[in-house]
Amino acid sequence: MPPFHDLLEKRAVEAASRHLATRDLTVNHTQSVTLGVMAAYVVVIALLWNLPYVRWSLWPFKMLVIAFHEFGHAITACCTGGRVKSISLDPHEGGVTHMQGGMSAVTLPAGYLGSSIIGALLIFAGFDIVASKVASIILGVCFLLTLWWARKDWLTIMTILLAVGLLVACWFIAHGEALRWVVLFIGVMSALYSVWDICDDLIIRKVNTSDASVFAQRYGGSSRCWGVIWSIISLVFMAIAIVAAIAAFPQSFSQQEDDSKNFIPTR
Repeated sequence: MPPFHDLLEKRAVEAASRHLATRDLTVNHTQSVTLGVMAAYVVVIALLWNLPYVRWSLWPFKMLVIAFHEFGHAITACCTGGRVKSISLDPHEGGVTHMQGGMSAVTLPAGYLGSSIIGALLIFAGFDIVASKVASIILGVCFLLTLWWARKDWLTIMTILLAVGLLVACWFIAHGEALRWVVLFIGVMSALYSVWDICDDLIIRKVNTSDASVFAQRYGGSSRCWGVIWSIISLVFMAIAIVAAIAAFPQSFSQQEDDSKNFIPTR
């Protein structure tokens, strides 16, 4: 008969094996629905981004994602010793961050990569209602910073206030269930913004003043090359967010709703 401690060790190994087996990346029904909605978002956004006339229906969210883009420039400028003078959005040309100092090698790609990281985090949170609530609170803090830098630009102010109003309203719909779909939509659009915008600027319209073209002028390479690299990085961030969300949020819709009722309940 084997010693008692050997039996305990064997059972511990078997228990660990069973635990690891239950932590595989199988996709349940709730996650399948979420992935399906994400796929629909990608198709709808891609169509609305490029089709004449109807593309204006996407305009409020596009302005919001551009605000994320400019926030990426601004926050990295502050982190690398620079100073942000102002942020402004333009309904036709996009946005611009006026800053002084900072490391341009970091601040230039930080617009696209910053919006990609924000998008990836929102996608991750969009798989769960409580996580979406937390994400909306963090977004509120980011919005306050952006408002401070854009306090003289009415379009930026209106865009952010409308976004905050939408997020707050969604808190009161089915215990925040609507919030996760809005957070997911903004996340998908923000994560893929670099892909769509770089394609729009460097392939379709061939704009010579994009972040990628300025980066290429200063540090070598071509604007298309840097644009493709940043787009690939954005897709990698998005893939990581999806895999992490599948592993972290296996709860069903009903379980998420019950959890949401206990986290800053609204109804």
